[in-house]
Amino acid sequence: MSATATNMILGNDRRMLLIEFLKEKNGSADLRDLVNYIAEKEGNTNRKHRKSVYVSLIQTHLPRLEREGVIAFEHGTVTLLRIPNDVTVYMEVVKKNDISWSTFYIGTSMIFLVLGAYLRSFPLLLAAFVYLAISTVHHRRVRRVL
Repeated sequence: MSATATNMILGNDRRMLLIEFLKEKNGSADLRDLVNYIAEKEGNTNRKHRKSVYVSLIQTHLPRLEREGVIAFEHGTVTLLRIPNDVTVYMEVVKKNDISWSTFYIGTSMIFLVLGAYLRSFPLLLAAFVYLAISTVHHRRVRRVL
């Protein structure tokens, strides 16, 4: 699959959520379940918002993903055909009571910050700040499937 397809998928939260849900459901799901999942993840499950999710999926996201050969949509069922390998890098699989790698790295960089301040080591402080910044950005961008 092309880099354009990868960027197209990564460029929209609803498409990422759609792929997450299909992966959870072994590659196939009813459109209604998909709409409910996305609405729930977006934090708004009222009827108006679910309708908005439904319309955006039908008019924009499903046709686009279908054109790229990522999904098939037939008779209200969405089937995952394939996804680029580099898309899954951005989907961090974490069990319910575990911490993600990005959270672990944030914690580690905080320890190094404290250690750098205690030892008054400018290089250690600088490295800890850079590491903390990168870990924080990664933590915000990675999708976690719980």
